[in-house]
Parts: sequence; structure tokens; C-alpha cells
Amino acid sequence: MPTKQNWLIRILRTRPGQFVLITLVAMTLGFIGEWLAWPAAAVTVLYIIAYITGLYDGLISSWEALRRREIEIDLLMVLAALGAAVVGQPFEGAMLLFLFSLSNVLQDYALGRTKSAIEALMQLRPDTAVVKRNGETITLPLEEITLDDQVIVKPGERLPLDGTIASGESNLDQSSVTGESMPVSKGVGDDVFAGTINVNGNLTINVTKLAHETTLARMIQLVEEAQDEKAQTQTFIERAEQYYAIGVIVATFLLIVIPTMLLGEAFDSAFYRAITVMVAASPCALVISIPATVLSAVGNGARQGVLFKGGAAVEVAASTKVVALDKTGTLTVNNPQVTDVVRLSGVDDLTDEAFLALVAAVEKQSEHPLARAIVQKAREQELTLPTVTGFDSTAGMGVTAVVDGQKIRIGNPRFFEEDLLGYAEAQERAISLQKEGKTAVLVASDQGEKPRLLGLIAVADVVRSNAAAMVQSLRDAGIEHVVMLTGDNEIVAQAIAQQVGISKYYADLMPEDKLTIVKELGEKYGPVAMVGDGVNDAPALATAALGIAMGAAGSDVALESADIVLMGDDLSHLPYIFNLSRKTRRVLAFNLTFALSMIVIMIGGIFWFSLPLPLAVVGHEGGTVLVSLNGLRLLGYKDKTRSADTADMAAKGSVERTTAVRPA
Repeated sequence: MPTKQNWLIRILRTRPGQFVLITLVAMTLGFIGEWLAWPAAAVTVLYIIAYITGLYDGLISSWEALRRREIEIDLLMVLAALGAAVVGQPFEGAMLLFLFSLSNVLQDYALGRTKSAIEALMQLRPDTAVVKRNGETITLPLEEITLDDQVIVKPGERLPLDGTIASGESNLDQSSVTGESMPVSKGVGDDVFAGTINVNGNLTINVTKLAHETTLARMIQLVEEAQDEKAQTQTFIERAEQYYAIGVIVATFLLIVIPTMLLGEAFDSAFYRAITVMVAASPCALVISIPATVLSAVGNGARQGVLFKGGAAVEVAASTKVVALDKTGTLTVNNPQVTDVVRLSGVDDLTDEAFLALVAAVEKQSEHPLARAIVQKAREQELTLPTVTGFDSTAGMGVTAVVDGQKIRIGNPRFFEEDLLGYAEAQERAISLQKEGKTAVLVASDQGEKPRLLGLIAVADVVRSNAAAMVQSLRDAGIEHVVMLTGDNEIVAQAIAQQVGISKYYADLMPEDKLTIVKELGEKYGPVAMVGDGVNDAPALATAALGIAMGAAGSDVALESADIVLMGDDLSHLPYIFNLSRKTRRVLAFNLTFALSMIVIMIGGIFWFSLPLPLAVVGHEGGTVLVSLNGLRLLGYKDKTRSADTADMAAKGSVERTTAVRPA
């Protein structure tokens, strides 16, 4: 594995690195030869060697650009070096070529570090897997594995493909995919991702995605797209570079012609000054600082499980004023859970555990999501379920079954007669639970002289544990408005908004309503970031200035529509995105200001203090390397604000209610 000590060796193994070394040696020997009065021919040959190796890549790049009818910075450096030789300063020209080539090599190496995310991700995926097929256990390349196969993963091995666990339990290190710092416990039926590490158990996994469809493959594709897409600032600079370079060449020509033709100055001094101006005015630092900075931010995000689909997403996040959050699957876990088990007054012959077991025994026969939540709750408490017979379901109302000789009915309030014992109390409790954003199912028994209601079980899609802290952190990160969008009813929306501390929400939304609201928010406040996970969020994600998708649970359509993907569904990464982007913008502003200042200072020094060409060369190339290194600092950026826990800071008091009016 490469170490920090052998980076120079890796550079020297490349052709550009070897040419830089040859240029340095030939230039140094030429300077020594001049000082020691070696034969002129020998010194000339040394400088020719230095020029050939120093000019090689620049000439090729310049020629290719000219064939495209473009002018690049490389051409300015080539002309400046040749000009130095013309005026009898071959050492200055050779030094310019050496420093320019060296800075290019160092920049390529530095930018290569930001692009190493792809290689690192590729290494996370094994080339083969142990497969159970037709009763046999064989080892196959990933490309030959089908959806009907099962793969066997032993402790310490990386998972080769996405799938669900068919047998076995283990802790999985998912940090490479989701950014989670702690291993996650997984069991039968749980989804698992390619590239994660099986920590301590033997697993058999049903393959659900082929090699090119896995979460890891999707991550690799997203990182590749992110590195290929250019930031808006970079695109602007590259367009301006053409006109700027032409302007520098024209100015250099005028600085030669005007003093010699009109002012009577000697050609050598005018030409030397013009070449020095050309070197000082070349916008290398301006052009290279942007990709170095933006790609470093993209690389930092990839390490955290945040995938930017390009540098433009980093820039847009820095100017975002509004964050619109989908509710289901974003603020909530999109997995209904039992929140309350309520026995009514006078029901003393049942404990809470016995009541839950009774209800779970009946609901075990149902496929309804609420029923599955109740059964899961009973399993978590390891309750023994009684025997059920005569199960019957009434669509949209409830279910009926016989348990230990008594007829049990479970359903919504419409499933029961108002004259049942306990109905008024049950109705009151149900309304109270609904105001908290929960769905209540009533439970009645027909045993005894008169049927009676036994109690209620409340089920809700619970809020993510860090949702409230995340909302407060967004405000701390400079987001002016945080709103919630949901297709849920007003009561549920209000309850969730209060829990997470959001002061404004929009309820009863269809997908087209979300899109319309995102547009309206953008027109009113400025750039909007939409955060969602489902197919119904895709139009809003695509319309928003910045679309952010929940990657692990998100639909394929949502992932394709978004500009940023949270691979671990970790809401604490949202403030990190905006803090990182604003830090990136500050670094860019500094780099651009520094680069422009260096150009102005050096040009001023040339005319007022006769700044020599060697100092202009050092200032130009040194500034280029400095802004590149400053941009690369973002690879190590850490968001210090993520440690704040503001879960108890949910909004208290009034909540602004906005219920959408759907189109007729």
C-alpha cells in the first residue's frame, strides 16, 4: 500500500516527472557551465536538453488547443521561455519551464488524490464470490452471478453484492457505503450492501442486484460523474481564459512594438520586459485553484457518505436559503412502529403484555402495515401468542377472529357500534392519539354479557432520533427557512412538525403540489434544497436548485433526480453539506483574490521596480502551487458543528399551518 514517504517516487515514475527531473539537471549544469566558463557548445547543448524536456508537454498541449482554435496558458509559457532564450537569458527560460512543469506535475498529483475515491471504491468490491447453486458451493466472478443465486459471506469478508440475508446474523461495518461509524446489527430479512464488511457471523445472502446495479456500483458511477462535471465558477474561468490569454498575447506584442517603434527603446530591454509581463500575467493560479478546491470538497463528501454529482452542486449548496424536507422516509423512518398500548378503564383481567399478545395473534394473519408493526412489537417483547381461528377481514374497516373462545374485533372506529361498553372513552383516547400524529386501532371482545372495547394500540411512523437536532443545525448553518412537505393529513403533519421544530409545513400534497411549492419558495426566498426519498419526490428534487436524495432507502428515480445523495440516510449530514459548501466558497474566494493580487503586484513591480524575469517566474509558479495546496486542505475538512445535540429544542408554541389546495 502506498505510504506518505514514497509520493516522490510515484511522481518520478511518470513521464512528466522524469522530464521535470531532466530539465532540472540540465538547467543546473548549464548554469554551472556558464559560471565555470565551460565550452559554449556544451552549455548550449545542456540548455537545449532542458528546453526540449521542459517544452515537450506544453508544446503538445498548445498545439492540440490551437487545432481546436483555442489558446491555453501553456502557450503563454512556451512563448515566454522561447522569448527568454531570444534575448540571451536561456537560464531564466529554462527555470520558467522547470517551475511550470513542476507545478503541473504537483497539481496533477494533488488532484489525483481527490480522484482516488473511485479506485478506493473499486477496491471495496471483491472480484469473486462463493455461491450456492443447484445444491453445490462454487466460486464465481461477480459478473456471472444471477438474481437466483445465494452468496456465502464469512466473518471478515466484504459483501460482493447487494441482497437480503437468508440465514445468519452478524454485525456489518457499513462505513464504506453509508458513512456510519459503528457496525450495524443485521439479521434474516435485512438488506445489505456490496462493499460492506461482515464482522462476526456467517451469512447466506439472497442476491437482489447484479454487479452493475449494486449500491456500490451506483456510488462509483456518481463519483465519476461528480468529478467529470465542472463547477459553475470553473466553467466561467475556462471561458474567460480564452479571452484573457489572447489579451495577454496582444499586450505582450504591444509592449514590444510601442517602446521600440515609438519610444526608441532598445529591443532587448523592451522584449525582456514584455516577456516578464507575459509570465506574471498568466492566469495559472486562477485556473488551477478551482478544480483543486471543488474536487477536494467532492472527495471529502465521498468519505462521509455524501455524494455530490458535480462541483456545481457544491456551489449551489453554498447559496441555498431554504431547505424543504419530505416527511415520510426523510424526517421519519418510514417504518410504522407501535408507540402506545392502552387498556381502557375496567379492563383489569388483562396485563399490557397479555393485551398486546392477544392483538398480535389476530394481526399475525393480516398483511396490513399496521398489523405487521403490532406483530413486530410482540416479537421484540418475546411474547407467546395464543391460537387463532376463524380469521376474517373487512376491507378498510378491520379484522375479526376467535382467540381462546372469545371473538376479537380489531379496526378503526367505524368498525364498532357506539353502544359498546367503553366506546366513548376509546373515541376520546383515539382522537388524542391522532392529534399526536398516531393511528389508533380499537380492540373489542364479544365475550360476556355485553361486548366491550378492551383498549387501543397506536402505531406511527416515528421521527428519526436526530431529526430535531438536524433542523436546529440547519439554522445554525445559515439556512433561513426550513419547511416540511408531506402528503399526509394535517393532523399528522402538525404533530411531526412540532416534534422536529419546524415552524412551517405543507400538508395533503400530491407530487405536483410539492413541485409547485418548491418553485414558489424559490421565487420568494431564493435557492431551495429539496430533501426526499420517494418516487413522489422526484419532480420536486429535479426542480429544486439543489436536490438531495436519501440514498439507502431512496427510490432509483429519486436518486437519478437528485444532485446530492446521502448514502447512509443520516440526517446529520445535511448541515455538513451546507457548512462544507460555504467553506469551499470561502476557500475559492481567497484563492481567486490571492491569484489576482499576485498578478497585479507582479505587473506593478515590473513597471515600477524592474522586477526581473526569475522573480516573476517564482512568484507565478509559487502562487499556483500555494492556491492548489490551499484548496486541497478541504480533503481534511471536518464539520465541528455536527456534535451539537438539539433534540430537546423542538419548537414550542404555534406552528404555521399550510394545507395545499390540490388542482381541480
